[in-house]
Amino acid sequence: MKFSEQWLREWVSPALATQALADQITMAGLEVDAIEPVAAAFDGVVVAEVVAKAPHPDADKLNVCQVEDASGERVQVVCGAPNVAEGQKVPFARVGAVLPGDFKIKKAKLRGVESRGMICSASELGLEEEASAGILVLPADAPVGEDVRAYLGLDDHTIEVDLTPNRGDCLSVKGLAREVGVLNRLPVEGPAIAPVAPVHDETFPVRVEDAAGCPRYLGRLIKGVDVTAETPLWMVERLRRGGIRAIDPVVDVTNYVMLELGQPLHAFDRGNLNGAVVVRQAREGERLVLLDGQEVTLSDGTLIIADERAPLAIAGVMGGEHSGVGPETRDIFLEAAHFSPLAVAGQARSYGLHTDASHRFERGVDPALAREAAERATALLLEIVGGEPGPLVEVADVDRLPGDREVLLRRARLDQALDKALPGDEVAEILERLGLAVDAVADGWHARVPSWRFDLAIEEDLIEEVARIHGYNRLPVRRPAARLALKPDHEASTPLSRLRRQMVARGYFEAVTYSFVAPELQQALLPEAVSPTLANPISSDLSVMRASLFPGLIRALQHNLNRQQTRVRLFETGLVFRGELDGLHQVPMLGALACGPRSPEGWAGGKEPVDFFDLKGDLESLLALGGELEAWRFEPAEHPALHPGQCARVLYRGEEAGWIGTLHPAVRSRLGLKVDAVLCEVRLDALVQGRVPAFTPLSRYPEVRRDLAFLVDDDRPVQALLDTVHARAGEWLVEARLFDVYQGKGVPEGRKSVALGLTWQHPSRTLNDEEINHLVDAIVEESRQHLGAELRA
Repeated sequence: MKFSEQWLREWVSPALATQALADQITMAGLEVDAIEPVAAAFDGVVVAEVVAKAPHPDADKLNVCQVEDASGERVQVVCGAPNVAEGQKVPFARVGAVLPGDFKIKKAKLRGVESRGMICSASELGLEEEASAGILVLPADAPVGEDVRAYLGLDDHTIEVDLTPNRGDCLSVKGLAREVGVLNRLPVEGPAIAPVAPVHDETFPVRVEDAAGCPRYLGRLIKGVDVTAETPLWMVERLRRGGIRAIDPVVDVTNYVMLELGQPLHAFDRGNLNGAVVVRQAREGERLVLLDGQEVTLSDGTLIIADERAPLAIAGVMGGEHSGVGPETRDIFLEAAHFSPLAVAGQARSYGLHTDASHRFERGVDPALAREAAERATALLLEIVGGEPGPLVEVADVDRLPGDREVLLRRARLDQALDKALPGDEVAEILERLGLAVDAVADGWHARVPSWRFDLAIEEDLIEEVARIHGYNRLPVRRPAARLALKPDHEASTPLSRLRRQMVARGYFEAVTYSFVAPELQQALLPEAVSPTLANPISSDLSVMRASLFPGLIRALQHNLNRQQTRVRLFETGLVFRGELDGLHQVPMLGALACGPRSPEGWAGGKEPVDFFDLKGDLESLLALGGELEAWRFEPAEHPALHPGQCARVLYRGEEAGWIGTLHPAVRSRLGLKVDAVLCEVRLDALVQGRVPAFTPLSRYPEVRRDLAFLVDDDRPVQALLDTVHARAGEWLVEARLFDVYQGKGVPEGRKSVALGLTWQHPSRTLNDEEINHLVDAIVEESRQHLGAELRA
């Protein structure tokens, strides 16, 4: 919310400097984000009148003007603006003036004609960011000779406040003035708003079919308006300082009242309305062209304003293009309505919109404000565009409007929460200054909440208000007493922080991605995945909950590759979401992705690309942290996102715990990736499990090693051979290491040579050859019978 400090001070003006006022607002819970001057620094610019204009004798696009600036003589100025004319009041920079950008005005000759000064445009005075099309024309009653900064009130500041969602009542100058008045014990005096007397009795019919979404709707027909009139400069300036661009006088008035009072309004062209105005829910397939030119297909559940023929606007969000006010408009229908926050919440974002109106209605607008805003807007419209107002028609369902709320604030609970006993008179005064009607009762105060404070519903809300207005900095400071007992260290589990450090040590960077992903990306990687779809997503490409960490890691990979990062190592920990909402499983996972060269670029490093076994080695380094690497298994399997020949299911104690593999070529092509990537994903609850480390005494006796080369079928996993070795090698086997896999000359086709190095060691004696040979024979025989393995000659 942006507002002009001068505008606020017209309502309430405490004896505080700008920064002190901003600090006070911030300490009250309305954080000030920025304070900026409303115009750049300049001086020497006064109001002047163009009293004569003649074409330049030597330039088609220049004019020689005579201006009167109250200096006692006419001043000749050469001006190239197409809209300069006799009789205009204009900002005139005298010789010696300094404009924004330290631009000094000097005497000059333009095509041989002397020019002593400059008639300025809005952009040249720093009032517009883009170059103005012509000079700034001031109102006809502007006093000649007055300093332009003083006349336009440019020694002002725009204050931007970042409001929390519960303080929608402060999304207006009136609401902020109320807060400042409360904080400084000052009365708040806004403009007098009196009912506008109708001059004709013509009305336009209104029908509300969804009273829950729109419990109050007011409308007024204003005939004979002149939409070609100019919006007054004072209003244009206040809109600009509130962050809103002036468009046309009717729209400007509705925006002005919204900034002033907090009530969004809308004006329809009466000539484009058919039958009656109807407030209803959209029907499936209805379409609407919005004011910004975007055409949307309305969905069921969208509250709309329509006539008897077609939709006119999305209620509380944006009007339609065909029913809006245009140059040909002569009669307008002014709308002021109260829409339920639940009816409007999320509707704007579902259509990719965010408007000032939706921002306010989603947070709650005072249901008693619509009539006051309609009367204020009518008076301003009559002043600017003229016209004949009709009676203000209201359709309301009192039972659907927010009712009175009464809250009990107990003295004991207040003292306990604040750790301070405030005088009862001060507590009652604070609540009354906030607009609550307060009655003292035996154990505290009984308060009736005003209609504009949607956020006050329970006792804790009133406690917060008392603390806020009394001053958080005036509450006592107490340091909590706590027993700082040491937390037990579960040696059998591996902390998540250690897993992260291990991945960083292996050359990976931790990624933090959204828990929401694009549905088409998740469909490409996990076509059968089921996860919740968001009803109110941040954006269309973040509309489903992730069923795997793969989509987020792939999106991060694309982001890096698009920025010429050819070697990417990423890991992430987080929840994945599987199933529908009523049976949702949230599973903590650790995922990793590697792409590009195996080693960083260097004179001694090669350019071999990373492969399945590189990532498998990194994953095994994590598995080994738990101290029971033998509990993990990798078995060939198929996953829709992974290459069918380079994919493995990860098992922990016989149960599926994750997946590892190379990205499927078809998926890679569909995603537009030109390089291979390897990915893995493992359940965190399995990764952190392990066993308590135990010391094993070192043997003083020599090791015995035997190297065995087996011929096995080439589709036989090596793990099956290792399992057989561990089953038949006896209790003294200390290591079984795979050191060679070979296919080629000397090995029959369809077979492969697997070489294992087996090491035995006894803790209390030296093993002899007979014992070792017996164990080797048992291994060979078991491998032959169950695996079809033969010793290679």
